[in-house]
Amino acid sequence: MTAPESPQSPNVSDDDKSHVPPLTTRVVIAEDEALIRLDLKEMLEEEGYSVVGEAGDGEQAVELAREHQPDLVILDVKMPKLDGISAAEKIAEEGIAPVLMLTAFSQRDLVERARDAGAMAYLVKPFSKSDVVPAIEMAVSRYTQLKQLEKEVVDLTQRLETRKLVDRAKSVLQTEYGLTEPAAFRWIQKTSMDRRMSMQQVAEAVILDADEKKAAKGTKATGDKG
Repeated sequence: MTAPESPQSPNVSDDDKSHVPPLTTRVVIAEDEALIRLDLKEMLEEEGYSVVGEAGDGEQAVELAREHQPDLVILDVKMPKLDGISAAEKIAEEGIAPVLMLTAFSQRDLVERARDAGAMAYLVKPFSKSDVVPAIEMAVSRYTQLKQLEKEVVDLTQRLETRKLVDRAKSVLQTEYGLTEPAAFRWIQKTSMDRRMSMQQVAEAVILDADEKKAAKGTKATGDKG
């Protein structure tokens, strides 16, 4: 009795190596008032941030965010071509970076619209340097927490999918090869380690092998009848 062969372990490319994050937080600023934009840039640079892009309208802000992939995007709410809330929505949808909104207003509905668009925090103008840093830290922290939650959801979904596939593969090994459930599970585990594959990949190979054999039997049976 021989269990089905598993495919070779996939090669790991250099792209999978751990990425070292930048030491300096990289920021894109979008503010249609040049003086405010200049003041904000100076505040950020004095605090050690690196301003990698400056925009005077929402469309340019989105383009710069896509180009530079910064650690943070600061958007004014009211800008030409594309307002800050719409720009924030695009940046959030593409998962580029956390967004900090600048606004001259603190109305509840405006804040809620910004939040719904994906902004992680907001800052009311006029502001000082002592206001900017906590707002940035809040935006980055909330974004990090959000991404961690999203990853946990994906990981949980993946684990559930793997468990379903492993259960199906165990059933195949029990039925086709007479293994007990513990023995089938151990075989999947050992094959996973020996082949340097995930258990999901091993389970998929077992199921595929069984499906191909079933299909071959069906074809042979049809041919015999003919």
